[in-house]
Amino acid sequence: MQTQVNQTSNNIIVTENLGKSVVTSEGTLHILSSIDLIIKSGESIAIVGESGSGKSTLISLLAGLDTPSTGSISINGKQLTSMNEDGRAALRNELIGFVFQSFQLLHSLTALENVMLPLELSGDKHAKAAATALLHRVGLSHRLTHTPKQLSGGEQQRVALARAFVTKPAILFADEPTGNLDSKTGATIVDLLFELNLENHTTLILVTHDHTLAARCQRTIQLDSGCMV
Repeated sequence: MQTQVNQTSNNIIVTENLGKSVVTSEGTLHILSSIDLIIKSGESIAIVGESGSGKSTLISLLAGLDTPSTGSISINGKQLTSMNEDGRAALRNELIGFVFQSFQLLHSLTALENVMLPLELSGDKHAKAAATALLHRVGLSHRLTHTPKQLSGGEQQRVALARAFVTKPAILFADEPTGNLDSKTGATIVDLLFELNLENHTTLILVTHDHTLAARCQRTIQLDSGCMV
């Protein structure tokens, strides 16, 4: 399934005065404040900052996994902040892919079944062929029938990459994609991530502590105590 991106504007994500606050026993905690962002289609963005600066909260808001306290988010010309949960879920299925630090694979499924799953959920009759081709692309042709427990960390992350890209998402969010990997394996995953990103013309938004990884992106957004620096 090839995602149709709004061609009337090259801006795929726009936020205005975006903020997130939570009420605690000690008062109101402001996690993010006054975030104004314009992200263009096909751009690669690194979100950096110290732990607790609001990085993961920001991508959760941008992906529609969480709702803001203030401000608005537009994705591909659609107002995310005016949608209910079903609407946000439909938009995620249409436009968005994810790669997580913890891989998030289903341990009862094989590598092939994990990658097929999002296509099967959307009713794609060619799920097996597409998943097989992408696992071949990430160098796992010999691991199709292996479950996550039978794979190394690097292999599991390659399965996760294949699963994220198999729906050809317009936007890919990656939250510390090399965080659980050694430096050599992490470098291989990063190369693969950018190769697939380039091939698919995907907008890549990643959270990382790795300055080398951030430097490979076209633009860096730095957060400090919930504010853009």
